[in-house]
Amino acid sequence: MTAPAEYRLPPNHDFLWAHLAELPYFRALLRATEARFYQDLPIAPPVLDLGSGDGSFAAQAFAQPLDVGLDPWRAPLWESRARKAHRLLVLADGGHLPFADASFQTVVSNSVLEHIPHLDAVLAECHRVLKPGGYLLFCAPSEHFTDWLIGGYLFGSQYRRWFNRIARHYHCDSPAQWEARLTRAGMSLERWWYYFSPRALQALELGHYLGVPNLITKKLLGRWVLFPSQRNPVLRLLHALLKPLHNEPLPNVGAYLFGVARRA
Repeated sequence: MTAPAEYRLPPNHDFLWAHLAELPYFRALLRATEARFYQDLPIAPPVLDLGSGDGSFAAQAFAQPLDVGLDPWRAPLWESRARKAHRLLVLADGGHLPFADASFQTVVSNSVLEHIPHLDAVLAECHRVLKPGGYLLFCAPSEHFTDWLIGGYLFGSQYRRWFNRIARHYHCDSPAQWEARLTRAGMSLERWWYYFSPRALQALELGHYLGVPNLITKKLLGRWVLFPSQRNPVLRLLHALLKPLHNEPLPNVGAYLFGVARRA
């Protein structure tokens, strides 16, 4: 089942370039990969974007605004207002959603759930606000997230733990762990797949260090990328180097996992 036409972007849309124009390259590669998945997923309104952040992902992944964007932090929501990626923005915690039962047909949570310590409470709330038959679409680091880190090869488990800490990951779980967790919440994991190969993960890892200039410009000027133009030779080079990773087929085992869950 594919997303309704009103949410899908044109088949020739360059997700990678669109994200590179807004984000540090390692985040752009990951988000562009994820954005493509939603073009072929069961999305029906009303849609709740759980952990919508600054709205950049929803603005790039969907052809029209989602119904509600929810985040527990005020600053990202304030930034999100300018992107107009959601019809309504709500400041709230995912463990206490301020919506009536069965309010949404779809909940999207893109690379958010791994950052939530009280995850069972959030999934229970997702179940509550979903209509019967509604979908939860989510992604998170898999149990293999630290397996292929360059620093892990050099410095061992201490580096792997540190990298997870700076990424603020509480959960890097297997499909079986997700299935059990979703079952407890009253949902079924209908399908899942790994994505992000060892090479893609290592490109992401290096980007945490090479992206320091982006962090400085964001702090000083409010923008990750100062010259988001096709004439920018750095962006063109990054696009050429990352395109093969972006176009990789899904691996048998990957650093990230995407799941499609459904409420009975």
